[in-house]
Formats: sequence, structure tokens, C-alpha cells
Amino acid sequence: MSAESRAAALVDQLDAEYQRSVKSLRGALQAFLVTGAPPDPKLRADWVYPALVVTYAAKGPAPRLSRAFARFNQSGTYATTITRPDLFRGYLIEQLSLLLADFEVDVQITRSDQAIPYPYILDGADLNDATAPASEIAQHFPSTELAMIGDEIADGLWSPERSTVRPLTLFDGPRTDFSLARLAHYTGSPVEGIQSYVLFTNYHRYVDEFVRWGAAQLGESSSPFQSLVCPGGVVITADTPDPVRAAAESPWRRHQMPAYHLIAPGRRGVSLINIGVGPSNAKTITDHLAVLRPEAWLMIGHCGGLRSTQTIGDYVLAHAYLRDDKVLDSVLPPEIPIPSIAEVQVALQRAAERITGESGDELKKRLRTGTIITTDDRNWELHFNQSRAVAIDMESATIAAQGYRFRTPYGTLLCVSDKPLHGEIKLPGQANAFYERAISQHLRIGILAMDLLRDEGARLHSRKLRSFDEPPFR
Repeated sequence: MSAESRAAALVDQLDAEYQRSVKSLRGALQAFLVTGAPPDPKLRADWVYPALVVTYAAKGPAPRLSRAFARFNQSGTYATTITRPDLFRGYLIEQLSLLLADFEVDVQITRSDQAIPYPYILDGADLNDATAPASEIAQHFPSTELAMIGDEIADGLWSPERSTVRPLTLFDGPRTDFSLARLAHYTGSPVEGIQSYVLFTNYHRYVDEFVRWGAAQLGESSSPFQSLVCPGGVVITADTPDPVRAAAESPWRRHQMPAYHLIAPGRRGVSLINIGVGPSNAKTITDHLAVLRPEAWLMIGHCGGLRSTQTIGDYVLAHAYLRDDKVLDSVLPPEIPIPSIAEVQVALQRAAERITGESGDELKKRLRTGTIITTDDRNWELHFNQSRAVAIDMESATIAAQGYRFRTPYGTLLCVSDKPLHGEIKLPGQANAFYERAISQHLRIGILAMDLLRDEGARLHSRKLRSFDEPPFR
């Protein structure tokens, strides 16, 4: 049996164990809501996440591998709890098959001692007729314990002194379930629709262009995209009569950071999330999006140009970040450098060349590389001169720092929308002309960059993102 077939069989087993737990928990809860009779306490042993346990005993030197993930640093037993094996099937099979192919390992599926909180296995309809308050339900069924959810592994705070079993992944079952619920809440989209390549923007006009461009792609025979999913689960296909209107009438206004997804097989499409303005939103969405283990995320949005030679509509490709956002200082101190990812930088540069039709000195007139300042102060002052920065915004460095923190390849290509230091501010007429000219081209650069990154495969996941003591799974 091939490594991939063995991995698929293990994921099937994980899914069967998870579904058994969920069926038992859901059935007992529904019975309680109807009859009010407490469940048999013995059933609690069934309401747990399945555990994936991998044991590696090194026999000689470890294989020399070029990839930055699916590898062991030392012998030991590695384990994690798993939720939604159906959602993570491709990711789990990929990681397990690589380990099975390159290392002599023993893999076991067991029942953990981590209970599945009841809110994560229900939809809204399950509680429509419930009369029991949440406090009463929690007396008989496992509920969410936020004190037990954290990012100790991702932040390097996990200590081997706590357990002889080492972490297999960055996120366990409870942390993942918590974020899946938050993603649906913030974006208004089912998590099943979120794709592996994610664009962030800070302006709704990019959404309008994404919908127009994406709807046109659905009618192309060469397009890899199957549908466009909008907030509220609105699905647009090639047969949708007026896709722009359908997207506009979706309930996107109900959600803080509405998301739109161009669906491709294997979640290989592109998602666009309008995170709005500010580092707090940028941190919030990436905290939760990280559990899906995206292949890459990029920031495409507007910025203030800081150089007199820049023109409104020029591009800025970030090769460094000055983090004045402050929202991550407690978990990722600002003195930690956030490196640029070479594969991402090259993809954005090549995409700009192809979409604009310019290269060399001609492209340099419009596209500058340099440091981007991200601040939490909307009325920022003039104290950034020593950074030699070329642009300022309120999201990009936060997005990049979160990519670094959660081992997700990241990058930034911004468009200069004003130059407040040089007396060029966005006036209504000027702004509209800028938007019409620049947004379509900027968005297409971002989408093409994702196409180029998709072709990178495992090379995209730079070793810069991995520490010396990492969980084996990407």
C-alpha cells in the first residue's frame, strides 16, 4: 500500500471516530432539550475528539529533506486532537503521506480526553425550540472553556517538561473549532468555502471588482473556478443571470469582515476578505484563518505614499515592515524581524510586470520596494523619518507578522491612494478617477501572484517560517 493510501485510510478512521463522538453528543443533547432528562454520565466518555498519535524512533541519521515541513527533529511520540477530518482531509493526507514515505513511524488513532464543546456540533436550528438556558445545558454537556484554548505551540511557549508527548500540529481540536466558529461569524461565509490562497483588502471597491472579474471567469472554459461564494452562502455560477446584483444583495453588511470565495477543486481557489481598517481586525481574522493552514495570504489595499517622487496610483512592494501597530507586542515583540519571503516577492513582481505590461526601469517608475509602516494611529505624526519608509497603512505589518507567527507565507503589494505629507489628499473627484483606474489592475496582480505561488508547491513554505523545534505538520 502506498503512503498516500495508508494516509487516506488513517483519515477515514479519524473521520469515523469523530462522527461517532458527534453523533452521540448531538443525540444526547437533542434528547435533553426535548425531555429535560439529564443524559447518562457514562456517555461523556464518548464526547471527545479523536487523537492522532505518531511515534518516531530514529534509526540512524534523519533523511535530508528540502521541504520545511512534514519532518521530525528528534525521536519521540507526537500527538494532537483532530476536529472536522472531512474539512481537513486533503491537508491531513498530505502531511501524513509525506511522513509515512520518508520516516519509519507508527501511527495510531485513539480517543483523547479532550471533550468536544457542544456549541461546535450544532447549527442554529438545533436550539430554536430549546427552553433550557445555556447555563443549564453546560451542567450536563461539555462547553467551551476559553482558558484552555491558546497559541502556546505557535508562540514557542510549549515546554517538553509538561508532557512526554510532543505536539504534532500548531493547533489542536478545541483551538481549531473555536476559530472555525469565529470565521463563520466574522466573514459571513461557510468555512468550507474558504480557499487556500487568501487576499486581504481594506476597501470594499476591491470586492466589487473581485465579483465582476470572478463572475466573468466562471464563464470561461479554461478557468479553474467552479463558483463564487458570497456572504450568507450565496452561490454564483456561470448560469446566474446577474451575478453582480446577486453579490450586492447578499447579506454582507451584517458581517464585520465579509469574505468572497472563487472556488476551485481541492480548495485551490482564491478568497478575498475585506478586513476594513485597522490592525485589530487584521489580527483577529488571521488568528482564526490560521487554523485552516492556508498556503499563502497577501495584503492588497491602499496606503499613504511617503516619498515626493511617488504618484497616486503607484505600487509599493513591501520588503520590510515597521510595526507600530502594537497589537502583537505581547506575543511577538517588535524587535523580532519579519523577513520577506523570496517566493512571494518574486511572484508579486512578476505579476506586476505581466498585468501592467511594463518591466525594468519603466516598472520601477510605478513600483517601489521598501519599508511599510503599519500604525494604530489614524492621525499618525511625522516621527517615522528614520525608518526610510516609502508608505504607511494600518494593516500590512500586522498581516505579515501574523503570517510569520503562524508559519503562513505572506506578502504585501499596496497602491498609493494619497500623499498627505506632500499636500496630495484624496478629494472626491480625484479619488473616483484613481479608483476606476487602479483597482482592477491591482486586484488582477494579486490574483495572478496567487497563480504563480500555486505553482511553487512545497517551495513556497520557506524555512524562514520554521523554528529549530517545530511540530512536524505544516
